[in-house]
Amino acid sequence: MKTLKKIGNVMVLAVLLMAHHSCTSDFLEEVPLSDYSTVGILTSERGFEAYMTALHKAARDEMAARDASRYFYIMQTSTDVASFGNSSVSSNNYNTLQTPTENHIEWVWNWAYQDMLLQANTIIVYAENPELADIWSSEERKNAIIAEAKFFRAYTHNMLANLYGGVPIVDTIYTSPKTDFVRNSREEVLDFAREDLEFASQWLPVAVEKEGRIVKAAADHLLTEVYISLGQYENAVASADRVINSGHYQLMTERFGTKLNEPGDPFSDLFKDGNQNRSSGNLESIYVWQFEDMTIGGQGGSNGNNRLRNWGPWYERLTDPDGRSGMVVVDSLGRGTGQVRPTPYFLYDVWANDWNNDMRNSVHNMRRELRYTNPSSAYFGQVVEPKTSEIDTMQNIYPYPRKIEGDVGTLTHTSTSWSGRTYQDFIVYRLAETYLLRAEAYFRMGNRENAAIDINKVRARANATLIDAADVTEDFILDERARELITEEPRRRTLVRMGRLVDRVRQYSIRELTRNSIQDHHQWWPIPQSAIDANIGRRLEQNPGY
Repeated sequence: MKTLKKIGNVMVLAVLLMAHHSCTSDFLEEVPLSDYSTVGILTSERGFEAYMTALHKAARDEMAARDASRYFYIMQTSTDVASFGNSSVSSNNYNTLQTPTENHIEWVWNWAYQDMLLQANTIIVYAENPELADIWSSEERKNAIIAEAKFFRAYTHNMLANLYGGVPIVDTIYTSPKTDFVRNSREEVLDFAREDLEFASQWLPVAVEKEGRIVKAAADHLLTEVYISLGQYENAVASADRVINSGHYQLMTERFGTKLNEPGDPFSDLFKDGNQNRSSGNLESIYVWQFEDMTIGGQGGSNGNNRLRNWGPWYERLTDPDGRSGMVVVDSLGRGTGQVRPTPYFLYDVWANDWNNDMRNSVHNMRRELRYTNPSSAYFGQVVEPKTSEIDTMQNIYPYPRKIEGDVGTLTHTSTSWSGRTYQDFIVYRLAETYLLRAEAYFRMGNRENAAIDINKVRARANATLIDAADVTEDFILDERARELITEEPRRRTLVRMGRLVDRVRQYSIRELTRNSIQDHHQWWPIPQSAIDANIGRRLEQNPGY
């Protein structure tokens, strides 16, 4: 198996190991609270590989779990780059969107503590067990497994720190329920993530055979972000240097991959089906979630990559000028439901100075017009005219980034154009963002010259006008991240990390209710009430304002 797509095969192995263990005489012995029988699995390198694959599956659930969909698009909605397409008061009002009992706020907390940290800590604790020292082929192999688990532990703690602020650090597993957690400060959480990532950077391999596995560059990329959050800008530059100067990655400046002979450009090629991994010739990707339809554990059926469903307009509801159905769902567009509606800031403002030059705004990367798709309509094939009703302009038709599109029409029966999902692999980290992170670190050090050089690396690939050192500001960095990373970066977490969520929402949200309802305390999510209620041994403090 050369990729992580066939996760189910490893999970079957895990189940068999669990079944074997349950037949032994000591099956009633107390073991750590885990979804998998660690005693049966973590007794060989192969067992650790099986458990690691389950951890990768949990990491991918950030997007693909059935209950994660709302969370994943809320990382974009009610920010500067996008709003909710629907007019629901509860969704667009920050006072009801962020409460201690909201499902997405509880889901992330539970996923982080019950899945990610539990599984990562299980691997780390068992791998460090002296009684298992003789199972490893080498000390390097053991440390590489620990390093991969520490990457995920750091990834999770960093996410929590950029959503809730200070949270409990969990660095081990427990053999009985623990109900006396206390919150560490945000700085303590980030510093713990830093320690994990420094270890991961030291021991992770530069390259691996299995696509989707964590490599040294992924740790250094995330470490750059964490260093910036801690104000350690020189260290951030050094960790980004290790990625950029490794010789293993490069910005893609020439056409490549599965759609090489079709209309497009190097930027659009990055997001075509089959082009996300290095095997396609993509030397820009650093960390990629793996999806595959009709494969057990590949997140087929109702899950999968949900960007198209959430970002795509609900065009099938459009009527033609005669008031009749103008649209039917077609394979070339898939089926969006208009959950994430880009703001005018993203659709127009960030491109204003380079509208005709910037590759990222080309017809291959931004879809700014739709044509009527219903053959029964008298307007079939004609460009849809401007609409004026709120439901049309906010949810049913609007421009959107085409990186969300996928080959839904060529997939198997579990994914049709009606599913609203694709099975594209999803790029979590790529080199363009590493450049922008290093540019941010340089900027915060007062070195605008080098910041401009890094930003221009990204802009040159896009054929955008190059900038001068005097042009570099925090807002310009955020603008460039929007142009380059829309639908990829968790924009809310970026804005929170930079302390810019509240003012940017007030300035750029398209919804008046959202602009007026956001308050300073909404910078942080509340601690879930369910977590507070369950922690009966100590008081788990709530964030101010909730």
